[in-house]
Amino acid sequence: MPRRHLAPILSIALAALGCARAPIVPSAPVAPEVPQAVRPAEPLPMPRIALALGGGAARGFAHIGVIRVLEAEKIPIDLVVGTSVGSLIGALYAQKRDVFDLEWTAFALTQDDLLDTGVMNAVMGMGLAKGERLEKFVESKVQVKTIEALQIPFAAVATDLNWGTKVVIDRGSVARAVHASSAIPGLFEPVPHLGKILVDGGVVENIPIATARERGADLVVAVDISEGVGNANIRNLVDVLLQAANIMFSINTENSKRGADVLITPDVRGVAMLDFSQKKRCMQAGMDAARAALPRLRAAIADWQARHTVPRS
Repeated sequence: MPRRHLAPILSIALAALGCARAPIVPSAPVAPEVPQAVRPAEPLPMPRIALALGGGAARGFAHIGVIRVLEAEKIPIDLVVGTSVGSLIGALYAQKRDVFDLEWTAFALTQDDLLDTGVMNAVMGMGLAKGERLEKFVESKVQVKTIEALQIPFAAVATDLNWGTKVVIDRGSVARAVHASSAIPGLFEPVPHLGKILVDGGVVENIPIATARERGADLVVAVDISEGVGNANIRNLVDVLLQAANIMFSINTENSKRGADVLITPDVRGVAMLDFSQKKRCMQAGMDAARAALPRLRAAIADWQARHTVPRS
């Protein structure tokens, strides 16, 4: 073929090759994105919270108001430690963790349930009252007989009269523990128990904050009902004994209450040690003081949790 005829043929062939499609090479498949499993948030640790209930005789109805608020706010109480009337209210609550039953039982308490005074006892004994009525009251109101059987771990604080040392009662008879812890010197006879002669725990520790710490509490909520010791209506020997004890317990409290994480101080000023006519006022004072302390209590719990939470990797 003549050369002049080859040029158009080559041009057509090259054009055809340029228009040809390149073969499609399939790309590697892309795996769909799988969302990572979301790990459920781990519950925050909770501190072991102890309720330390101080002494103050009839003013102890304020403890009930405090407990009512803590229970309503679902603040867990893992340990109850009480001195004097604090041991009585604490034992009543520790048996079944029921504040309504506690109110019903405690509001039935009268002075006659506590004081079994007698002339012969005053002359021949070591106190104006034996304290047997108090012990029988506890026996009749607490369904279990031993501290070990209470629903909430419990301890009562008493004082060794011979040696002036603190005695923590956390086993054995509930009624005898409360009796010993509440035996105000001079008013009640000393109580033989655990091989010792015991009197009111307020002599050495009117608010048992240190005892709560010793028993493993992470946070201590203490209730102080000792404020306002003034009493211009002292008329008889019982009044003298109670006022002397009130002064002693109040001074004792000043040193110990600084150790609480949260201190609740119901306004029970003006309520005498054996004034059972102001039960409702004392209980309301306890409720008011507990509500006012809730922000501090929640902050203390949050601070403890922040210090004891392990960061997630």
